[in-house]
Amino acid sequence: MSHIATSFLAVLVALFPIVNPLGMIPVFIQLTEGADDRLRAALARRIAFNGLMLMIGALLVGSQILAFFGLTVPAVQIAGGLVVVSTGWRLLYQGDAERTTPREKVLDELMLRRAFFPMTMPLTVGPGTISVAIAVGARSADSDAIVFDGIGALVASLIVAISIYICYRYGARITRLLGPDGTDVFVRLSAFILMCLGVQILWNGLATFVSLNMH
Repeated sequence: MSHIATSFLAVLVALFPIVNPLGMIPVFIQLTEGADDRLRAALARRIAFNGLMLMIGALLVGSQILAFFGLTVPAVQIAGGLVVVSTGWRLLYQGDAERTTPREKVLDELMLRRAFFPMTMPLTVGPGTISVAIAVGARSADSDAIVFDGIGALVASLIVAISIYICYRYGARITRLLGPDGTDVFVRLSAFILMCLGVQILWNGLATFVSLNMH
């Protein structure tokens, strides 16, 4: 049980701050603007499930998948960082006129197709989360208690996925409490932080890539 508890806490502490479902609420609300509560609930379920599968996959077989395709963690960080930066930039500088003009009813199928990209990958479970999960999974693979470590990691991933669902499912209520002006500030601040996170991920990938090629 001690191995399970240790692995659970290690994975939870490593992944939860990077996923940051609370901080991603305004980004999710902005990307689903025009969607009703039923559609947002469906999206929250899909994103939480997709995120769980990505985290488990990265923990268990992430390093093997990258090796199969001849990819490296820095490559994932660079590509993912670029996508996160571009999304944050678009949200930060989205025109006020676009926010206040009436929108056509959002097509459910079109919105649901965005559940994996970009809403799950790279915005919710992005390159930072995946690279950390791969590193944690690689350490667990070298452990003598690999089965118990795996159980703890799976439970921690499930907890993170549940937190994603709860935050996204009920995020609209939080934004309603903030009001239009408060929501606008919250969205723009979150978009700026998202851009900074993307730059940091990109920088980490570039720094690691240069370091590896210098040796």
